[in-house]
Amino acid sequence: MIILGVDPGTNITGFGIIKQESSGFNFINNGLIKLPPKYSLSQKLVTIYDELIKIINLYKPDQFAIETAFYGKNVQSAMKIGYARGAAILAAAHCKIPMSEYSPREIKKSVVGKGAASKEQVAYMIKTILSLKERKMRFDESDALAVALCHAFRMGNKNSTGKSWKSFIEQNPERVINL
Repeated sequence: MIILGVDPGTNITGFGIIKQESSGFNFINNGLIKLPPKYSLSQKLVTIYDELIKIINLYKPDQFAIETAFYGKNVQSAMKIGYARGAAILAAAHCKIPMSEYSPREIKKSVVGKGAASKEQVAYMIKTILSLKERKMRFDESDALAVALCHAFRMGNKNSTGKSWKSFIEQNPERVINL
């Protein structure tokens, strides 16, 4: 099963694609949709939609997962992220891909083991779980891969290696480094 995870934003939208197999998870790709500052909000939303449609058509994901809106001090920023989420969700809906959403806290907890984990901790665990130690990536990319992994952990189907971080560790002790 191929899962597309999205970390929405109106300046940068991150995406991550993994394949879930009975033996674990395989990294497929990740990247950024960079939105020029000079673009109007509507141009940015069209770009997010169009780029995700291209990604969906190229990788043919079976599932789509996205980070939920969060509550911040800046209402305008929260609303803009909501618009970016809407453009991304619309792309998945038009391609008839089942969609799920997860809170930032739930994503961090599923990947790192604690909901208050830093972006650095999330990035480190993504690289460890997917064996990407030498790969450089921005936080928007590692966050998107974390969304995809969270979805895989939460699906709980027969192909899943576990429903939680604890299950993953028990089934894959060689992939976890003790510090």
